[in-house]
Amino acid sequence: MRIAVLGAGAWGTALAIAAAPRHGLMLWGRDADQVEAMRRGGVNERYLPEVALPASLTLTADLAEALAWGEGGLLVVATPMAGLRALLAVMPAHTPACWLCKGFEAGSGALGHEIARELRPGAANGVLSGPSFALEVAQGRPTALVAASDDADLATRMVQAFHGPVVRVYSSADPVGVEVGGAVKNVMAIATGIADGLSLGQNARAALVTRGLAEMTRLATALGAQPSTLMGLSGLGDLVLTATGDLSRNRRVGLMLATGLALPAILERLGHVAEGVYSAPTVLQRARALGVEMPITEAVMSVLDGRSSPGQALQALMARESRSEID
Repeated sequence: MRIAVLGAGAWGTALAIAAAPRHGLMLWGRDADQVEAMRRGGVNERYLPEVALPASLTLTADLAEALAWGEGGLLVVATPMAGLRALLAVMPAHTPACWLCKGFEAGSGALGHEIARELRPGAANGVLSGPSFALEVAQGRPTALVAASDDADLATRMVQAFHGPVVRVYSSADPVGVEVGGAVKNVMAIATGIADGLSLGQNARAALVTRGLAEMTRLATALGAQPSTLMGLSGLGDLVLTATGDLSRNRRVGLMLATGLALPAILERLGHVAEGVYSAPTVLQRARALGVEMPITEAVMSVLDGRSSPGQALQALMARESRSEID
């Protein structure tokens, strides 16, 4: 199968490395200098300096070339959420497409499938998600993902594209649930990072992960998802990884917020996108519009926008009235 991965960041590069030995794979990067450096050095020095690129991987900075390569096969958007709309807008409608980005679009508050429905009505679209640090995928460590689409043929094609010796891919007909899980878990990872940074202990971490899952499920079902999806790879699985893993950028944001470091300084220090910072306001916006209660998300937002210190946000959460655990 011919596959074009659009976006030469860490995750796009990692997935390209994993799939290139079995498919005709082209990796597109918007920065021509970066692409040339990758071609010369055989490694993505900026995002994955630890892992060599396979010789079978074709690199390009020409978007038209990448789109033509993927025609009849599969186009994969591997940019942050902010880049999804622009790439979907220029894709041929007859070519199946999926994306790896996780979050709600800033401004519109749209999920990926909602953007695709607007720009590619009638086209086959899907999302690939799950607990997956890019470095471990690139290193060939065992990983499980879920390929979700309301088009069964595309879900099958996504499985065929990326299921292999070290990446196991399950299919799903619930892209809404998969996308909400991928978006909200980043916000919950910031909360868990704050708690760990404040040395609140293992009990607090377990409570945040569990109640964070409850928030994710409430929002997902309000948007039409199946509750069982949130108990799977893109829900509970991705939440546990992102909230507790040392490679998680969103968790690192929380850890640094707990030290009192200002958010702009944190983002500059990271050097990469932490989607939870950009998703949190939109998650809250959509939850409020649907009448969905999300107290952990509210607490994270109060810290991100400077209304509360991490300690004050914790106090506000603990001061909430007791309630039944099950909605």
